[in-house]
Amino acid sequence: METAPTPSGSRGEWLRLLKIFAVGRRPKRTLARIIVLAVTCYLVFGFALLPVRVTGISMEPTYHNGSINFSNRLVFLWREPRRGDVVTIRYGGIHVMLMKRVIGLPGETVAFVHGRVFINGNLLEEPYMKERSHWNVPAVKLGADDYFVVGDNRTMRWQDHEFGKVSRERIIGKALL
Repeated sequence: METAPTPSGSRGEWLRLLKIFAVGRRPKRTLARIIVLAVTCYLVFGFALLPVRVTGISMEPTYHNGSINFSNRLVFLWREPRRGDVVTIRYGGIHVMLMKRVIGLPGETVAFVHGRVFINGNLLEEPYMKERSHWNVPAVKLGADDYFVVGDNRTMRWQDHEFGKVSRERIIGKALL
């Protein structure tokens, strides 16, 4: 009973090529690279970039239900959140987070009148808004450490949204994409 010849000649040669492909010609160097890559991934995805799954339609059309995004946790070490930033907010527990847009900064007064946002009595231009709502929400005065956040999908009733004042300590990071 004859066996079919392997492409490289002998079975031993085939296994040697497979080993070189799997671990390279220098296994110690390959192991060191694997360790560096694992530690880097652990640090980046454990501390710097937080994966966030969008659940719900409150950020439509900017972010879609079910999509996955990353939140940069390091950006606010060097600066404070700005108006227009889409941020990740720790809502309830370690793994429950919301993605919302910052529209009000500390010390400001925010109000919704017929779907338009007014900051300290001045109309806020929101180029990212596709459709306007008919929300009427009384003025809210923000404290020295508070931000006002809201989703981009304001066609829903305002009672169905999670929005409003958020303390700075609950803002985790800024959405990357």
